[in-house]
Amino acid sequence: MFSVIMASQSFAETAPTNKPIVKVGSYNCPPFVIESEEKTYSGLSVLLWEKIAHELDVSYEITNHGLGELLDDVANGKMHIGVSCISITPEREERLDFSHSFYETHLAIAIKQQSHLDTLISIFTNTKLLLVIGIAFLAASLVGGIYYLLEHKINDKLYSMESRKARWVEGFLLGLLFITKGPFNYYEFRTLTGRILTVLLAVFTTFFIASVTAVLASTFTLGLLSSDIRGPNDLANLNVGAKETSTSSTFLTNHSIVHRAYPDIEDMLDALDRDEVDAIVADDAVLKYLIKKSKEQGHYEQLTVLPYQFEKQNYGLVLENNSPHREKLNRALLKIRQSPEWRQALQNYFAEK
Repeated sequence: MFSVIMASQSFAETAPTNKPIVKVGSYNCPPFVIESEEKTYSGLSVLLWEKIAHELDVSYEITNHGLGELLDDVANGKMHIGVSCISITPEREERLDFSHSFYETHLAIAIKQQSHLDTLISIFTNTKLLLVIGIAFLAASLVGGIYYLLEHKINDKLYSMESRKARWVEGFLLGLLFITKGPFNYYEFRTLTGRILTVLLAVFTTFFIASVTAVLASTFTLGLLSSDIRGPNDLANLNVGAKETSTSSTFLTNHSIVHRAYPDIEDMLDALDRDEVDAIVADDAVLKYLIKKSKEQGHYEQLTVLPYQFEKQNYGLVLENNSPHREKLNRALLKIRQSPEWRQALQNYFAEK
């Protein structure tokens, strides 16, 4: 049991039964805190607190708050503890205490995937892809032209067309095949210079084809389908959303990325789905959970979380500064984190189905 019961700034107040009553503040952050229409609370953080309260033999009441309000209320002693997906940061540590971390995640970026028509348009307008195609055609023209000058008068097998224009086309096709497929058989060429050039180009085309393949794979799998966003630095010229008073908003501000602030993550997801913003930044675990649950209900079917994680986040329970109860709370928290029930809860909320 919490042994110290102080006056108005105590962690717990005395009820008629002499059992401490803890004022728990929270804000909606699925799957860590899920508020029902009946104003009841569930979720991973709520489960953790329920087990801690049972371990410490305290009663409690939970009320819902905005994130900024919740942090202020705990700092001012209006709330004894804050329970949600609250990231431990140096700035918050200056005026609050935190428990040990009970969950580790990262910031992530969510976007709205392109439709098939948009993807097709992107294929023909993607600058990187056009550059690769241009380089390939230029190299094919150069190689084909060199072989044409060396071989077209004496090599009827490679240059069989009668007109000069048709033979130029044959030369270009030869160069294109050489660049995209690799070197021809050494004995296909009749001049010594042509054969020497074949050996030299064999090395070059091996690396060229590998490079082109890597660029094309990157362009199609990441660039075309993910709006060319490969990390937070690519957000500078986009319309970006973040939750107000959150670590994601702070991160964007610190990196001079202008963004819109939304009161909660559901509003952000809705704005992204309506194309009000190009991308949103939030905690990876929360984004993936909400989008997965929404898709199960037929909503936000084009939204996806990009495979880039940055700015590690550690969630903790928040207490008033210099709280005398942090040590006992941490001992209970660590005990619960090692239990099979906690591991099963993590599996239930975050396992891929």
